[in-house]
Amino acid sequence: MPEYLAPGVYVEETSFRAKSIEGVGTSTTAFVGPTRKGPFRVNADDHTAPEMLTSYGDFERLYGSYADLSYGTNYLAHAARAYFNEGGTRLYVCRVPGAGATYASAAVNPNPAADEDVVFHARFPGAAGNGRIDITEFVTPGSDKVMQFAPQGTLLRTGPDNALVHYVKVGGDWHPANAPGDPAAKTDDLVAATPRVVTLVVTAIDDMPPGEPRDGDRVEGNVLTYEGLGLHPAHPRWIGHVLAPQPGRRSDQLQNAYSIGIGSKVSATELHTAIFTGLKPGVHVRTILLEGGTDGTAPANLAYQSALDLLSGVEDISIVAAPGSAAYDAQAINASLISHAEARRSYRIAVLDTPPQQTPGQVRTLRGFMDSRYAALYYPWVYVSNPLARPGRDDIPAEVALPPSSFVCGIYARNDVQRGVHKAPANEVVRSALRFEVDVNFGQQELLNPLGVNCLRLLSGRGYRVWGARLVSSDPEWKYVSDRRYFNYLEASIDRGTQWAVFEPNGERLWANVRQTISDFLYNEWRNGALLGASQEEAYFVRCDRSTMTQNDLDNGRLVCLIGVAIIRPAEFVIFRIGQKTADSRG
Repeated sequence: MPEYLAPGVYVEETSFRAKSIEGVGTSTTAFVGPTRKGPFRVNADDHTAPEMLTSYGDFERLYGSYADLSYGTNYLAHAARAYFNEGGTRLYVCRVPGAGATYASAAVNPNPAADEDVVFHARFPGAAGNGRIDITEFVTPGSDKVMQFAPQGTLLRTGPDNALVHYVKVGGDWHPANAPGDPAAKTDDLVAATPRVVTLVVTAIDDMPPGEPRDGDRVEGNVLTYEGLGLHPAHPRWIGHVLAPQPGRRSDQLQNAYSIGIGSKVSATELHTAIFTGLKPGVHVRTILLEGGTDGTAPANLAYQSALDLLSGVEDISIVAAPGSAAYDAQAINASLISHAEARRSYRIAVLDTPPQQTPGQVRTLRGFMDSRYAALYYPWVYVSNPLARPGRDDIPAEVALPPSSFVCGIYARNDVQRGVHKAPANEVVRSALRFEVDVNFGQQELLNPLGVNCLRLLSGRGYRVWGARLVSSDPEWKYVSDRRYFNYLEASIDRGTQWAVFEPNGERLWANVRQTISDFLYNEWRNGALLGASQEEAYFVRCDRSTMTQNDLDNGRLVCLIGVAIIRPAEFVIFRIGQKTADSRG
């Protein structure tokens, strides 16, 4: 209560309405798996959250192209492309590097002493790090005004090319670069000697397509250019800071493909010499090729588990998948996805894949290894146009088979936007499909559908469609994907929308407020067609009073609210009963 200690008029704000609950998002997806490059979880102490992507361009910029990995198809890159093509809008990617993947590197001045080395390193493991770095020296005249306002660490060259003398600005004065403790040089003398300011432009090219001439003029790959770099640690854009192994800015952590290691005994002059010595007269560009980066072999289930653990801290994810993992270890990785989705208060569903080139009988066997109310299994794989195909390259297939989960996750998102999470994400067109790996017929689906295997089928006159919406659950109360996803939506919305009630006085006033808050939220759901019933009483109820709490609950600080909702299930079997009637029949 406010204190009233002096006579006067007091104006106070108060609320006469219940709190409101805002529905949470339901279409944000997370993919885990190997990519050509990009950040990843280094160890258990690394809790850096993955970055949200809103287009395939974002994916390619951070995680590389869809060029193949050394051990097979780059499924995750193709999956991201399919996800956005099918209608997905928000995607998190958690990279899982290949087992034994190595980092590319290149020594600028090979030296046995570590404190005198200058070495470029790829910041991420993988063959995409085998790229190219071009370092260009720009020399501009150092006028008196330029020298007066030059930043700390600026390097000057005051001699001819074959007899360089370097000065560096430290503490506002110019010193010989190799002897910063010497008396400062006179600015007038330096101007008379026609000094020239030295800056660098570094162009880094990574993720170059296989066979690309890395030392040629043609450039295909991700290109980043860093301008105005300095050679002295005091410079605000010192090359060692801009290309640091662990950049300070988040954008640089995600995008910078390369870093530079400079030994502690390497001065600015020595760094300049290491980079540019040996070039032909008049040439001011040094090209450095990085080598030794490899993709390793297909990652194991343990690496997938580590990536999924990192996703646990991202609250807005509602769909998880590991596209392409079924090609390596379907049973183990699917089990990891299910465990992740079933974690307490995760409010997620796992979208699972069958392995490629499976018969319906093999799929039936795989289905027998899982049972979950939080997962859905899809079959078969989908053929799409191969973006790597080129005219005259018969060795590159024109089509590529991709796991169905990537398409289905995009369809989930599209369905949520167009209809709502309460509508089953089935009878939806697979936009990108050229054909399916197996043409599932009606009889085969009669075998698989009761087991909870959702089939993708070609329906005559209706195109390629998702023709199933079941969970891999034996619980008859949890049969449909829409049931699971809608309850996830309700539970997450109520959970996050009633946090204000924690530590409030646990009495009638709080109970009435909670009842009204949840009832208002469910009323909107009923009006939007997500709940079954001709009236509010038929659609839902909310109880929070002495009938739901004992004195022991109150003594232990527990508020118990009982909520019942009548959800709408999909019309999976539409049955029309037709019989004969005579012309003179009545009624």
